[in-house]
Amino acid sequence: MSATSPQTCTPYLPSATPPPSPPVLLNGRVNTAANLLVDDYDGQLDTIRQTEYPQLFDPQSLDRGEKPQLKTVYLDHGGSTLYAASYIKAHTEAMLLNIPANPHSRHVESMWTQAKIDQTRDQLLNFLGTSAEKYAVVFTANATASIRLAAELTPITPDGKFCFTRASHTSVVGVRNLVNEMGASVCPIEFNEIPDVVAPEATNGTNLLAYPAQCNFSGERFPLDVANTIANAYADTEGHPPWWVLVDTAAYAASSPLNLDQLTAGPDFIALSMYKIFGAPTGLGVLLVRRSSIPYLRPKGYFGGGTVSGIAFDREWQVYRSDIESRLEDGTLNFQGILSLQHALDAHSRIYHSMENVARHAQSITAYAQASLRSLTHSNGRPLCDIYGHTSNADYGPTIAFNIKDNSGRFVGFVEVERLAVMAGISMRSGRFCNPGAAQGWLHLPTSELIRHSSMGLVCGDDNDLIEGNPIGALRVSFGAMTSKQDVDVLIEFLKWNFCNYSIMADPVSGMLCTTSTDAGKAIHGHKASSLQAEVEEVVIYPIKSCHGWIVPRNMAWEITQYGLRFDRLFVIMRENSTVPMQQKRYPAMALIRPRINAAKSALILEASGHAPVEVSLRPEQLHLEDIESCVCNSHVQAMRVRLKNISFWLSAVLSVSCYLACDPRLLVSNITEHAQLKLSADNVHLARPGMSFANQAQILMVTCESARQVEDWITQEYRFDTAMDKAEIGPMQYRPNIIIKSRSTGARKIRPFEELSWEAVTINGAKFSVIGPCRRCQMISIHQDSAKRLKEPYSTLARKMRVDGKVVFGVYLKTNNNSDFYSTEHCSTIRAGAVLDVYSG
Repeated sequence: MSATSPQTCTPYLPSATPPPSPPVLLNGRVNTAANLLVDDYDGQLDTIRQTEYPQLFDPQSLDRGEKPQLKTVYLDHGGSTLYAASYIKAHTEAMLLNIPANPHSRHVESMWTQAKIDQTRDQLLNFLGTSAEKYAVVFTANATASIRLAAELTPITPDGKFCFTRASHTSVVGVRNLVNEMGASVCPIEFNEIPDVVAPEATNGTNLLAYPAQCNFSGERFPLDVANTIANAYADTEGHPPWWVLVDTAAYAASSPLNLDQLTAGPDFIALSMYKIFGAPTGLGVLLVRRSSIPYLRPKGYFGGGTVSGIAFDREWQVYRSDIESRLEDGTLNFQGILSLQHALDAHSRIYHSMENVARHAQSITAYAQASLRSLTHSNGRPLCDIYGHTSNADYGPTIAFNIKDNSGRFVGFVEVERLAVMAGISMRSGRFCNPGAAQGWLHLPTSELIRHSSMGLVCGDDNDLIEGNPIGALRVSFGAMTSKQDVDVLIEFLKWNFCNYSIMADPVSGMLCTTSTDAGKAIHGHKASSLQAEVEEVVIYPIKSCHGWIVPRNMAWEITQYGLRFDRLFVIMRENSTVPMQQKRYPAMALIRPRINAAKSALILEASGHAPVEVSLRPEQLHLEDIESCVCNSHVQAMRVRLKNISFWLSAVLSVSCYLACDPRLLVSNITEHAQLKLSADNVHLARPGMSFANQAQILMVTCESARQVEDWITQEYRFDTAMDKAEIGPMQYRPNIIIKSRSTGARKIRPFEELSWEAVTINGAKFSVIGPCRRCQMISIHQDSAKRLKEPYSTLARKMRVDGKVVFGVYLKTNNNSDFYSTEHCSTIRAGAVLDVYSG
C-alpha cells in the first residue's frame, strides 16, 4: 500500500442521539449528591489545601489567620494540576545549596547531577509500580514527544498498519503521518474492535496499536492489559508479536496508580507527562520502554550529543551508547527539571502517601460532581446539563464533559458559559480538548461537517460554539488530588444561579418568548418607533484597536466613510512574528494607551501615564509602510507595518512586550491621488474584507444610554458592584461604542431599554445605517478603562440578564449605506454629538 493512499477504516459515528444516561448507581441504589461522601484523606484535605496549595486562596485571609477565602475554584486538572508548596520550596532550596551541572561533564557537580538523575529514574519507576528490570525511563520534552519517539522506534512494515482508538489524543492521531511516510496503512478503530483487529487471521506484517488509558474528553477509562491479550494470541510466536502496543497514560496517571508489575505482559511503550501528575516541571515527559522489547526496536535514525561513544567527522562511522536511555535521549537532558521531579515525588508521597489514596479521593469527588450536575433541572423538569458519558456500564476517571441546555432543551453556547465562569473565579475548559475522535462521537459531528466548518473560517480555539443550534465542543471539569467538595458546590451554585430556568429565546426584560433575535426588542414594546425622538450623545472613535477611545469634541462634525467612522480602528498593535493583532482582553494595559486626533496636524497623539506623549503622522508617506500579513476573526486583512522605531519602542515600553504599530493604509488617505501613490497590490486589495478594516464584526457599534442604565439598575438590585468600580463608571463608555444615543428631552416617546434590538435602520444627519444585529460581548467590557484592572461587572450581570439566541449581547452593529466612492469628497457624510436620530422598524 502506498504512503499517499493508505487503507483507512472509517470510524463509526452514531447516527442518532443516545438515550439519556441512567441514574448513577452506588451500592445498588439510585445515587444523589446528598447520599455521597467525599473522601477527604481522613479529614486532612482542608489542611492540605491551605498549607500546600495557598495559590487557591486570598493571601490576605491566610495571613490574618482567618477562615481562608477561596480566590479560585480550579477545575482544569486535566489541563494541568497544581504543584505543592513544599515541593517548590524543597526544589528551590536544593537549587540554591547545590550546583546542578551538565551530566555530560566529569567534574564533581556533573557527577552529582548524574547520580541524582539515576536516583530519580528509580524513584519514578517505583512510583509507577515497576522497576528498572522491566522498564527503561527515557526522558523527553513532553508526552507528545514520547508518543512520537515510540512511533519512530516501532518497526512497522509496509504491509503493517497503525491502529488507534476513537478516544485518542491528537498527539496519537498525528502518528498517522509518520506511518504514511513508512508506507503502512492507517486504521482508526473503536476500542471494542481491538480483539478482532489484532487476531492472527487479520494480521499482516508488523503493526502498532495505540490507545489512551483515559479519554481526556469524557474521562472514560480503558484496560491496561491489552498487551496481555496480544501476548496470549501469539504465545507460539518466536520473538516479538507482530503487534506493538503504545498506551498514552498522560490523563490516567494523574489520579490513578499504574501498578505495572501487576500486568502479565505490559505495553511496549507508556507515555507520561510529569506536570499532569505533579503540577511541575513542565517541559518534561517520560517514555517507558519495556526491556524485553528493546532488542526488536527500529534503529533510531538521528543521533545527538551524548548518544554516541565514538564518532568520526569524515566518515559515516559512529558507535552508539549501549544503554537505551543514553541512546535515545538526544542532547543535554532537562537536568534541572529532572532534579525538580525528585522533590515532586517526595512531596507527593509525603502529602498523599500513595496513589491509591489519590484514586479513592478522585473517584469520590467525581461521583459527587456528576450526581450534583445530574440533579440540576429547570422548573419544568428538563435537565440543565447534557453529560457525555459517566454511565454505569463503563469506567470513568475524574473528568466530566457536558453542555448546558435551556428550559426548552436548546443548547447554550459553551463559550458563553466559560466566559461567565471566568468572571465567577471558576477555571474550567471548553472546546474539543485535542480529542477529535471522542468529540466527533459524543457531539455527533461527522467529518464532512468539520470540513464544512473549516471552510467557513472556524478554527479550534475561536469563539464559535454553536452551529445551527448544535454544539461543536463542550465544557469540561476535571478534578485532582486536592479538589474539594467546596469546589464542586461553588460550580453547582454558579450553574444554578446563571442558567436554571433560563430560556435562550426569552426576552431579557419582559420574559416573553421570542423566535428571533430582533423579536427581543419588539416583544418588550409592541409598537413602531415612528414616534421615537432620539439624539447622539457622544461620537467615539478608537484610532488603535483595543486601546482607549477618543471622544470627538461636541462641536466637531466627524466624517463617515464606507469603512465606518473616519480613522476608527485605523491602527493595530502587533507582536513580533504574529499575524493576529493584540487585544485588550489578553493585554489589559492597552486600556492605558489614550490616543487623540490632532486634525490640524493630521497626527495621532499617544499618551500613557508615566510616559512622554508620542506623535504618529496620519500621512502615509511619513510612516515608512511595509506590507505584512494580518488576520482579524480568521480573515486576512490588508495591513502595513509602521517602520518607526520610536513608536515601536514607546508601545513596547507601555505594554512591557515587544510590539509595533500597523495600519490599514486605505484609512489614511482622503482622495484618489493619495491612494494611487501607495501603489497597493491587487492581492492586498483582494484580501481586504469588503467595507471592513480592523473591526471584528461590523463598522460601527451603537449603544443607548437607556440600556446602559438598565444594566446599572440590575447591578444595584443585586449588590454586585466591584469595590474598584462605582456605579457612575459603568456607563455607556464601558461597552466601547462608536455612537452613544439617548432620548431627546423634548421627545414624545423615550427610548426603552434594549429597544434597539428591534430596529432595522437609523438615519443620523442624513446618513442612513442598516442595523445588522446585536453585538456579542466578552469579558473585555469588564476591564476598567482607567486602571486596566479586570473586574466582574458589568459582564457578570449582563451575562445573566442579557442573552439573545444564547449569546451575551449589548448594543447593535451598524453598517453604512453610503454607496459613493470612498475616495471622493463630493458626497461626504458627517455625524456629530447632538444630531437627531430617526429610527426605522419593521
